[in-house]
Amino acid sequence: MGGEPVFTGTRVPVQILFEHLDAGDTIDDFLEGFPSVDRDDVLAVLAIRAASPAS
Repeated sequence: MGGEPVFTGTRVPVQILFEHLDAGDTIDDFLEGFPSVDRDDVLAVLAIRAASPAS
């Protein structure tokens, strides 16, 4: 994926999650569209994002 972060064991870019959430989708909506992504991985990504200083 050209160095773009992806969810472990998938080719689903993490950025896609943020785009879905920004568009108003829920985590469940995202997981329904990307069943290869694990809920725990989504929650971990969101926790890392929340803990990161704003850029």
